Amino acid sequence: METTASAVNQVKALIGEVLGIADRVDSMNDSTRLLGSLPELDSMAAVELLAATEETFGFKVESDDIATDAFETIGTFAAYVEKSTLKAHALRDG
Repeated sequence: METTASAVNQVKALIGEVLGIADRVDSMNDSTRLLGSLPELDSMAAVELLAATEETFGFKVESDDIATDAFETIGTFAAYVEKSTLKAHALRDG
């Protein structure tokens, strides 16, 4: 499944808001690395980002997901968010 531009843009906006770097997100794309590349994304900011992700997109981030490569780039994070959102909606809708 290809990640939509909408998902990438929503994730970029959320990252910009949580990390206080909204002025820089326009220069980021789906291959922009996250963990280890953004100095603002320390362990506390990562927890804040996960909490904001749950609140914004309406799904629970599972602890197993945190150890995956889902948080490697904006694109992988957007794909994770998109997949998890669809799964959460499918479970709710029965």
